[in-house]
Amino acid sequence: MRRTIVSLRPFHLLALLLALSLAACAAPTASAPDAGNATPAPAPAPVADDATAAGTGRVPTFDTSCRVDSDCTVKDVGNCCGTFPACVNVDSPADPQAVMAECARSGMASVCGFREIQACACVQSRCEAVDSDVPVAR
Repeated sequence: MRRTIVSLRPFHLLALLLALSLAACAAPTASAPDAGNATPAPAPAPVADDATAAGTGRVPTFDTSCRVDSDCTVKDVGNCCGTFPACVNVDSPADPQAVMAECARSGMASVCGFREIQACACVQSRCEAVDSDVPVAR
């Protein structure tokens, strides 16, 4: 009877690469301040929670609720990089300039770039971007 020997080298290599990747993510950066000398960051300003915030310089809360597809639309809600389209309720306020101002005031940054949204649909009572390659499951 022949016995097949399975080489464990690929598994060892994979485990080593995984361990190195995790260690690299957890390692402190050279520019990080010492924990003893760090000053606590100021608390962020409270976010407005009413629909009247748009146009007033306060960051509005976005409404993504819906009952039918026509309740949803694509709006530029903004982020710390600038333009950021999202599927929201047609009556939801959007104030990208207020978002940018809050980012500048608080020193926040965000990942730049966004996905192109062609259409929105109401999925489980929430406005979602329609992926043209995947049918919408309701």
